[in-house]
Amino acid sequence: MRTSPALRAAALAATATVLLPLAACSDGGDGDGSERSKPSPASTASPASTAAEVSSQKLDWKPCPAPNEAQGGGDSPSPLPGGVTWECSFMDAPLDYAKPDGRTIELALVRGRARNQDRRIGSLIFNFGGPGASGVATLPSFGTEYEKLRTRYDLVSFDPRGVGRSEGVECADDAQLDELYAQDATPDDAAEEKTFVEGHEAYIEECETNSGPELPYVGTTNAARDMDLLRQVLGDDKLYYFGISYGTELGGVYAHLFPKKVGRAVLDAVVDPTESSEQSSLGQAEGFQLALDNFTADCAERDDCKLPGATGKEVEAWISDFLDQLDKEPIEGLGDRQLTQTQATTGIASSLYSQETWPLLEQGLDEADGGNGGLLLALADSLNGRSEDGRYDNSNAANAAINCADSKERFTLEQTRAALPAFRKASPVFGDYLGWGLMGCTGWPVAGAWDTPDVSAPGSAPILVIGNTGDPATPYEGAKAMAAELGKGVGIELTYKGEGHGAYNSGNACVQKAVDGYLLNGTVPASGTVCG
Repeated sequence: MRTSPALRAAALAATATVLLPLAACSDGGDGDGSERSKPSPASTASPASTAAEVSSQKLDWKPCPAPNEAQGGGDSPSPLPGGVTWECSFMDAPLDYAKPDGRTIELALVRGRARNQDRRIGSLIFNFGGPGASGVATLPSFGTEYEKLRTRYDLVSFDPRGVGRSEGVECADDAQLDELYAQDATPDDAAEEKTFVEGHEAYIEECETNSGPELPYVGTTNAARDMDLLRQVLGDDKLYYFGISYGTELGGVYAHLFPKKVGRAVLDAVVDPTESSEQSSLGQAEGFQLALDNFTADCAERDDCKLPGATGKEVEAWISDFLDQLDKEPIEGLGDRQLTQTQATTGIASSLYSQETWPLLEQGLDEADGGNGGLLLALADSLNGRSEDGRYDNSNAANAAINCADSKERFTLEQTRAALPAFRKASPVFGDYLGWGLMGCTGWPVAGAWDTPDVSAPGSAPILVIGNTGDPATPYEGAKAMAAELGKGVGIELTYKGEGHGAYNSGNACVQKAVDGYLLNGTVPASGTVCG
């Protein structure tokens, strides 16, 4: 999803910071003429490559190493069925596409080669969302779910610029992040507001200190240009693409920039391109509230539900009271870390991404009611990118940097307070949490590129756009809006009546048949198709 800072990172919910802005000037940025803060001289002090050399470069594929800390750590990817090894490489790309002969950066890639090379269509490029998710680490972990697509495609993904091994944005260290995530992300008085703002001031200062020269260039427009460069380097005449969550926005921006280069593209769990950051966050509040309502109703209907309450509303009221108690007094978590109200809310949100994790949410809430907040804290850690050994990946730092390079919106404290009633109405549980997240880009040292992205793509091949009626993170309405914005005959809408974030990986046979038929055989489903 295009996750708000609130949902992507617990107390980083607001990533709220008030940093003295740098003097802004037009320095190229994403190449769209938007105002940007001027990068330091270091941003141009790197060996140069000509544009021709970059587009004709040869990739050196080797067996993938284990993901590094910025990618989330772990073991080297297991072989694909048939013993095929995941291969990794790096691609050079211009830091600034307005200066193609200037400094280049390395973008990390991963590939699982097609099973049938004789019938191979090309490379199917994946982006799994965030923004900030490492494609190099994520694709191998989900690779078997796309095994049918591998019959005719090389499965390919990448760490977008600013993510993982691709010049990953660096902000706070592990200890600082532990402290930040323990802070209250929904301040109730002036003193808590002061702590909230000061904590994020320090966070942004760390981002600028560690990654300042790269921050103007990590936005979605440049990522789309990187994808077109990748298409060329892989030797494909057209882009074959599977975008999930925020990856749908990236795919839409690509289609706008390069409509004639779109081959076959699928957008699943769709970000609404017509919404401002405030509207998007409000929609997420409604979406997560709907998912929580469905969870509590399901729990209350079962005889073995472990949570107090005879109805869904009673279970939800208990959850709200429990969170209020945590605001006053955190409980035991993991090791020397306690479970705070913010971390518990993050853990609840994390478990609502998929119906398969509802049992973990029920168990975590039940155990926390008994004073053990370990499971809820572990669920929060999973969304925050924290591994069991206490190390964080860079997904939160990248999420903030990409969101703030894209969005122009910068909310003051007064504007945020004024917006809170609407958020509380949208979600009694998540309203404050997401409302305070409006300050996520306030004080960021790079000006945003747009109010909303342009995804109009006249002349593009059909793009399959899939919406899930029960999606908490990218509400269903976004698919209809994306299909309309792509244009008549381009956006082909498919509805999945299900729960959770996304549709293809739900295992629904109808959705998978439509997607596989389109990507593998070019069969475009009728727009308006509904899968139950």
